[in-house]
Amino acid sequence: MKRVEGSRRERVRAMLADLKMPGALEAVDGILAQADGGTVTATEAIEQLLSAQIVLRNNRRLQTAMRSSRLPAIKTLAQFDFAFQPSIKREQIQALHELGFLERAENVVLLGPPGVGKTHLAISLAIAAAESGRRVYYGTLAALIESLTEARTAGNLARRLRVLTHPALLVIDEIGYLPVSQDDAVLFFQLINARHERASTVLTSNKGFEEWGSVLGDEVMAAALIDRVLHHCHIVNIRGNSYRMRAHQDLLRPASENRSEGART
Repeated sequence: MKRVEGSRRERVRAMLADLKMPGALEAVDGILAQADGGTVTATEAIEQLLSAQIVLRNNRRLQTAMRSSRLPAIKTLAQFDFAFQPSIKREQIQALHELGFLERAENVVLLGPPGVGKTHLAISLAIAAAESGRRVYYGTLAALIESLTEARTAGNLARRLRVLTHPALLVIDEIGYLPVSQDDAVLFFQLINARHERASTVLTSNKGFEEWGSVLGDEVMAAALIDRVLHHCHIVNIRGNSYRMRAHQDLLRPASENRSEGART
């Protein structure tokens, strides 16, 4: 009986190898041992086997995305502290991470002051997209404009715009942090126009839309750009304290408050 069981296990391993499922192949012995010991049911064993393969596949996709997408870090939805930013609607963010907006070529705009988690959420959307097999690309507005400027100087602007149109999800981070010249604003508009209704773009900004005219140095250009961004768009407004500053809250509190607390202790 043991010989038959061993032969069956070898066939399972061979089938997993033939199906090119290395994650499941690596986990199969441990999972079968649990099944033999009665700690998991047959259904649970199958679920664990498939889950091991999915985890490996997603990790590989993420590694590939990190190499090609220029994502600056791995920031996932699970790492986001909703308790620290109660102004955010958790249901809205979770729904966005189901990636239906990608299928519909809709945009996402994250607005709020510096440090409230805009970039974290933008990157987490890109990671979710990468794990689902979509191509993603990340850049600050300044970096993207610089690459477009270089392409224009080299006579390759149309080609560069096509390259930046291809990703299913493009993250444009830090709109409003640095001034943009009128020529730069034209390049930004061309990028948004090239992706309009073709692919999804996630944008983050510390400025409200009413300030984008000043940011871009051209009210008419800003209005045309905003019109395309908002045509099919999800807006996330974040109001709250800076994540990066919460470790230094004691340093920012008035000295009198710190003295009174010291007196109480």
